[in-house]
Amino acid sequence: MRVALVHSFGGLTGSGARDADEAVLDQAVALGGAGHDVRLVAAGLGRDPLSALRAFAPDVVHVHQLAPGSGRAWAAEWTGPLVVTLPEPGPARARWLPFPRGPRGGARTDPLLRRADRVVVLSDLGRETYERAGLPPERITVLPHHVPAAERSPGGDVWVCAGRLAAGENIFDLVRRWPAGRRLDVFGTGPLEQACRAAAPASVRFLGAVGRPALRRALPGHRGLVLPGRWRAGTVPRLYPEALAAGLPVLAFEGSAAPRTVRADGTGTVTGWDAPLAAALDAADRIFPALREHCRGVHAKRYGEAAWAERVERLYDELTATAPPAP
Repeated sequence: MRVALVHSFGGLTGSGARDADEAVLDQAVALGGAGHDVRLVAAGLGRDPLSALRAFAPDVVHVHQLAPGSGRAWAAEWTGPLVVTLPEPGPARARWLPFPRGPRGGARTDPLLRRADRVVVLSDLGRETYERAGLPPERITVLPHHVPAAERSPGGDVWVCAGRLAAGENIFDLVRRWPAGRRLDVFGTGPLEQACRAAAPASVRFLGAVGRPALRRALPGHRGLVLPGRWRAGTVPRLYPEALAAGLPVLAFEGSAAPRTVRADGTGTVTGWDAPLAAALDAADRIFPALREHCRGVHAKRYGEAAWAERVERLYDELTATAPPAP
């Protein structure tokens, strides 16, 4: 099958832009490994993908994230199967998400969403949000991004946290509450780095920013992942399935989508900002070692490359079975 992946490579903004680019590249590798002919097509301001699509003549066009202001009218001229993946509905994107009452008129007037044969969302929360926004439920498919498997490790006694050291990520709130003597590795940099270093006990190590491959290699040797973020009310970070791939259970703080996912998957524990952190860590110390294999199983079933490829192939096959020839 010939598949075109359309995405604004390098044209997105915000802390999740690089993750979005890497997710599309990972999916291209997965589809290619499954035997499909994959073409990456750049789109964005001043980049109309229609001519490139017509030259490639794919069986399926799968649009991922487009930068705000990107042209979308070309979708009305494409007659072949069209899939659109929507981002998780977090507050940072609220100003341009395709809600019916949004500034662009939303799903009813957006030419890309109006034309899409199927809309892919990354979580059940995303499905609920976009259904409320006006997308027909029968056109929505939940399909989380996949992440590569990681090497096995028995783990250790050091916790890990990763993210931008900035307001909203809550890593400052985490490290200033972190119990002295408990070891924590923090990956990331940002404007609050000096404040975080000053507030943290000596048992917290700040390891700077690393690329995702290096972070994935580092995860398996830790006790568990701490997810303190609470400003991304609608998102589960990509770090979550990466931790599961490494066999790491998750300690999630209330106030985001992560606790709901952790509870549903049975992949860790949840605590609140008003609860004693030392007690939450003690409870996790008792149960997390026994959860490592379960976390790997959840990754393989929900977020693994083979599982993702099988699900997306079923989606593509369903759409191409009755589709007219591409232009």
